[in-house]
Amino acid sequence: MHNRLLIAAACLLALLSTIGASLPFPILAPLFAGTASNEFNHFLGLPPKLLLGFALAVNPLGLLIGSALMGPLSDRYGRRPLLLVTTCGAAAGHALSAMALLAGWYPLFIVARFATGLLAGNNAVARAMIADRLDGPLRLRALSWLNGAVYLGWFAGPLLSGFTLDRGVGVPFWIAVGALLLCALLVAVVLPREAASGETTPWWRVARERHALNLLRHAEPRRLFVVQLAYTCGVTSFYEFFPLWLVEVPGYGPRGIAWVNAGLCFMMTLTAVFAGGPSRFEPLRRVVWFASLAALAIALVALGNVWVGLAAIMLFGVPNAYYNAVMQGWCVERFGAHGQGAVMGLLATTFCLANIIMGLAGAVLTQISTSLILALGACLSAWAAWRLRGWREQMARPALSMEASK
Repeated sequence: MHNRLLIAAACLLALLSTIGASLPFPILAPLFAGTASNEFNHFLGLPPKLLLGFALAVNPLGLLIGSALMGPLSDRYGRRPLLLVTTCGAAAGHALSAMALLAGWYPLFIVARFATGLLAGNNAVARAMIADRLDGPLRLRALSWLNGAVYLGWFAGPLLSGFTLDRGVGVPFWIAVGALLLCALLVAVVLPREAASGETTPWWRVARERHALNLLRHAEPRRLFVVQLAYTCGVTSFYEFFPLWLVEVPGYGPRGIAWVNAGLCFMMTLTAVFAGGPSRFEPLRRVVWFASLAALAIALVALGNVWVGLAAIMLFGVPNAYYNAVMQGWCVERFGAHGQGAVMGLLATTFCLANIIMGLAGAVLTQISTSLILALGACLSAWAAWRLRGWREQMARPALSMEASK
């Protein structure tokens, strides 16, 4: 496949898949915190914010398991088959979510959100496909453009959801089903069939023995996991709870949340166009800067001022887009020998684990104040920047010693 066609197909795949995954984004907070009491948002008499926390955590719990398995399974069975399975499975999960909302049945909604997450691990597979087939500066740019397609999906999906919710609470989920089925058709038509590997290992043994968390047996990937988990805990506290902040502080509904999210994702998409370019500064030095700026933006939202918070939400997209582009490119180069599917799966798994941790933490802390979970996230991202700075200095010492000995 020609490089340009490969990049275009991967980016379109990421765009359609993310539109499908992000359509429910502006619905959940108002559904639990901004509407009248009903059996759905007061299931078993539990507080709506607690039910929201569970709903936010269960989807990445499924995605955590799926991301840990899908990357290594795609190393074994090929990228195309796994992309087909994940997109069709995620479409089925969104259909089940729509049915659960129409029936007002919270347990079915939780099951559907889990199933959707479990089978929605295709972005790690798409990134592994790019990392496999491209190299050098083109690979770094393509990974950044792929991130841009994801951000654009987060721009279009919630905006589309905010303007179709009036037609029924299940409509955005049915639109997600259509987007994901179109995504599956794209995979089937555009991506070439891959030659069989000849390996006969059963899939369950591949899943058990080669899942992405096996990389944690090695010292450097384990350090990467700890730092990345801290940074993404900050990011996910922001992603998951700034909609609730928008409901509570400026009093926004689904459309207002969709517009603010659109501004954020526009900033990330625009930034991603340039983030994969060459730089005279080493990668770890840059990610320290970007993690620090992201932590500052989250802290400004936590302060509670409406206009400062709105500006910080928008501007957060710039350092976060740069961080993701530079960190992913550095990981591809440094850890690619472990298998690109496993490496991308580890990054995706870390993000999912952060979603679960912060979703559960937020379910407790938001009972006191939404600002608490945002402040915690800012502290964790700042700690990640500090640890990355130490890692960079430690890696620089051997190079300086070798230079001094010459």
